[in-house]
Amino acid sequence: MNNDEEMKEILLNTKTIASVGLSGNEEKVSHWVGVYLQGEGYRVIPVNPTAEKILGEKSYPDLESVPEKIDVVQVFRRPEDVPPVVDEAIKVGAKVVWMQEGIVNEEAAQKAREAGLQVVMDACMRATHQRLIGPQ
Repeated sequence: MNNDEEMKEILLNTKTIASVGLSGNEEKVSHWVGVYLQGEGYRVIPVNPTAEKILGEKSYPDLESVPEKIDVVQVFRRPEDVPPVVDEAIKVGAKVVWMQEGIVNEEAAQKAREAGLQVVMDACMRATHQRLIGPQ
């Protein structure tokens, strides 16, 4: 179960979010979540092998290609696609795996926790930020 205090702490201490499955399509939820998070001062790095640039940022094919330190790996993928994302998150030394609303994978979450990562599941990062911190 997600804990408001933990989620607020994550949001306050995060600078860089690698967003796996971020879409360049303005009609997709992931796109406007990314726009909101950028507007709140987060560095949002798109991880999408089908795009060159999203939200004005270079897009990377996978987490291992991202050349900077990642605080949070935000996941916009189907639940069954989460385990390899968690494996990469562990490999690159991310602190948190945040699965967006509707995304739950207990096995992947357990693996992430065992590797020392914090896990949030089934929670929209934008809505959570608005609720716990509010737009700045």
